[in-house]
Amino acid sequence: MKALKKLALLLAVVMVAALALTACGGESGSSGSDSASDDASGSTATNGQLVMATEAGFAPYEYYGEGNEIVGVDVDIANEIAKAMGKELVISDMNFDAILSAVSSGKADFGAAGLSITEERLKEVDFTIEYATSKQVIIVKEGSDITSGDDLAGKTVGVQTGTTADLYISDEMPDTSVQQYTKYMEAASDLLNGRIDAIVMDSLPADELVKANAGLVILEKELFTDKYGMAVKKGNTELLNQLNEVLQKLMDEGKIEEYTINHLS
Repeated sequence: MKALKKLALLLAVVMVAALALTACGGESGSSGSDSASDDASGSTATNGQLVMATEAGFAPYEYYGEGNEIVGVDVDIANEIAKAMGKELVISDMNFDAILSAVSSGKADFGAAGLSITEERLKEVDFTIEYATSKQVIIVKEGSDITSGDDLAGKTVGVQTGTTADLYISDEMPDTSVQQYTKYMEAASDLLNGRIDAIVMDSLPADELVKANAGLVILEKELFTDKYGMAVKKGNTELLNQLNEVLQKLMDEGKIEEYTINHLS
């Protein structure tokens, strides 16, 4: 009888030990799953990469150069930021109107694509200091009867979806129809073929667009002036401060003007 009691006690001890091992194994599996989830979220905090979200159709700020490589003013700046942080720069090209959501969700560390600082956007992301001033200009076909912003009433104007030009014309020019595009080259084609009457966009990429499309001209007077910043996830003060430090240094040294000249030549 005592032998049976001892055997039962031994079996109970073995079962408790087995259950404890199973529980420990379950916790370890859960931790591994969490790590995989973190990686899938696009977080770059631990992998030595700095991901920049952009739309590479906005020369001279970001565009495809030789060898299908994304280059531009923002890329030169981003390379200096990554260098200062000891990280590898990774550029993620996407539609312009997807950039802020990529930053907010953690799929990208920051966004740079000629991003205007607006009250609406500040509800979604935090912005760096302003590092570039932009003139928003009007592009028309040669011989157009449009000579200033006042002539856009009753006309159809092409803009890139989600840009300041898109928001400005929609909010400030109710008598003007807006035609949205994901790429400016599509807008240029429609303008040349008479499907729209004008395009509104930043003056520097406008210069490049006109060079590439004979028959288009830029009106002398800008529609409005804008300023650009880089976007980070709301509350990411550490990254914001790091970006601001590099941006201020580059501006103090005249490097951003140098980058701009290089990409316009």
